[in-house]
Amino acid sequence: MKSVVNDTDGIVRLEERPMPEINHEHDVLVKIASSGVCGSDLPRLFKNGAHYYPITLGHEFSGTVEKWGSGVTDLHTGDAVACVPLLPCFECPECQKGFYSLCIKYDFIGSRRDGGFAEYIVVNRKNLFVLPAEMAIHDGAFIEPITVGLHAFHLAQGCKDKNVIIVGAGTIGLLAIQCAVALGARSVTAIDINPEKLMLAKSLGATQTWNAQERAISEIQAALHDIRFDQLILETAGVPQTVSLAVELAGPHAQLALVGTLHQDLNLSSTTFGKILRKELTIIGSWMNYSRPWPGVEWETATQLLAERRLSLEPLIAHQGGFESFVQQVQEIAQNPMPGKVLLIP
Repeated sequence: MKSVVNDTDGIVRLEERPMPEINHEHDVLVKIASSGVCGSDLPRLFKNGAHYYPITLGHEFSGTVEKWGSGVTDLHTGDAVACVPLLPCFECPECQKGFYSLCIKYDFIGSRRDGGFAEYIVVNRKNLFVLPAEMAIHDGAFIEPITVGLHAFHLAQGCKDKNVIIVGAGTIGLLAIQCAVALGARSVTAIDINPEKLMLAKSLGATQTWNAQERAISEIQAALHDIRFDQLILETAGVPQTVSLAVELAGPHAQLALVGTLHQDLNLSSTTFGKILRKELTIIGSWMNYSRPWPGVEWETATQLLAERRLSLEPLIAHQGGFESFVQQVQEIAQNPMPGKVLLIP
């Protein structure tokens, strides 16, 4: 079968590999339908950030069931499924409490083992989420990134009737904007430094948008004055400047969910730190996207929103194509910022 293989030093290549085999009773063979590049893949692709090399990455994918082991009794040939990439141990104290994202002995598809940038993959039954018939199978590759924002909403006890502010209008942020609108947020504000992304955020339902590079913080604060209460802020960009910005813009008693992963040190000034105290902010660390019952209400909600066609995915897709064009597009990401979702469609 064809597989996209990543070597050290950012080398990405196409390789013929043997078909994966079912070796355990709970194994399932899946034929990949769509597989997306995640921002978290970039260090693995280009900065030797994977756990081993060579490796086939890819944890955002959907496909159809082909075969399964003797212990799987609830699947049928051709069932449409999406990947649930985390595999917790389900035994540690964290797992026993339903804190699956915090499992101390977890495995992960497309990072700690080969993933979905291939024609086929074998995974444990617990790593598959069955899609409803009314949902497009290719949309299943978006469920995992959608649930990242939904997990932050879940930890904040929902976004309904709240003034939601999304700092960072990348793929995760744009999906979170749409989810906030669909789930009844009172208002949704998008903040970024890319005017094209802000225009897209507006078209996807943002109540207002602000360019943090072109507008002073004081001007944005003044514009947010009337919605300074009941705020839920999601920081999704994952850079120190946007974390500080989120604290500066937060209103009294706001909830601030830190979603973006930092790859450099965060240094808050004493003044900025003091605002966390003086505003009595609630800081929420949001890691991955799972809850009880496994894999979580986030996955059920994401699937429902997609099945009801309440989320628009097409504007977020920068490229979709077969293996050769996918490899070329991934190689180009090394030289240019990721333009949007890049999808492999085998």
